[in-house]
Amino acid sequence: MNKEQVCKIIREVAIIPAIRVSTAADAVFAAEAVTRGGIPIVEMTMTVPGALELIARLVRDHPNMVVGAGTVLDTETARRCLDVGAGFITAPELNVEVTQFVAKANVAVLPGALTPTEVTNAWRAGGDFVKVFPCSSVGGETYIKALHMGLPQIPLMAAGGVNQQTAAGYILAGAEVVGVGRELIPTEAIERRQADRIRELAHRFAGFVKEARERLNGMKTAVTHSQEEWRRSSGRS
Repeated sequence: MNKEQVCKIIREVAIIPAIRVSTAADAVFAAEAVTRGGIPIVEMTMTVPGALELIARLVRDHPNMVVGAGTVLDTETARRCLDVGAGFITAPELNVEVTQFVAKANVAVLPGALTPTEVTNAWRAGGDFVKVFPCSSVGGETYIKALHMGLPQIPLMAAGGVNQQTAAGYILAGAEVVGVGRELIPTEAIERRQADRIRELAHRFAGFVKEARERLNGMKTAVTHSQEEWRRSSGRS
């Protein structure tokens, strides 16, 4: 997939599951289970043993799965991730050099940031989405809403503390995407090979996002109708 296709899928699905496990077998199981649950995107963090080989394997065996690399902290690691076919690169912090390197390679990049200055710098460096991390530690939905209101042109990804209770709220607050870890792929479910449990959680999170987006569309429609009514009543139509 090219960059445009990857970004389109990320926008449509609006959920990026992060895989942080201790074995390659666990990683493959988690990636396949969440994809079968309707979320064809996985972020393989560099903390997973053999992460590069796993990315290459998933890209080869699952052409319809968007496989990205997470916790990419330097350009050499970014280069190696791109060499094995990673469809996107993300990190918990802002490294302008890494962001520019990936953007120049025409691959989707989601640099991490927290403050308004960092968010703006991440976007100017070439970020396709800016990963706001860790959200829950600095106000959660309220913080995302404030960032979105001040910087509406920057697509935000809310990450860090996103769960079943908060996922919809982050979308309503203005996040384009949410990043989810163990709340979507529980350690116990991986250990017990409970694929059905992970698939059910994937369906739930997808439902939260869909419902939130429907509410947003409804609110936008209501605002548009109110504006049209005001124009008619004031004779400005």
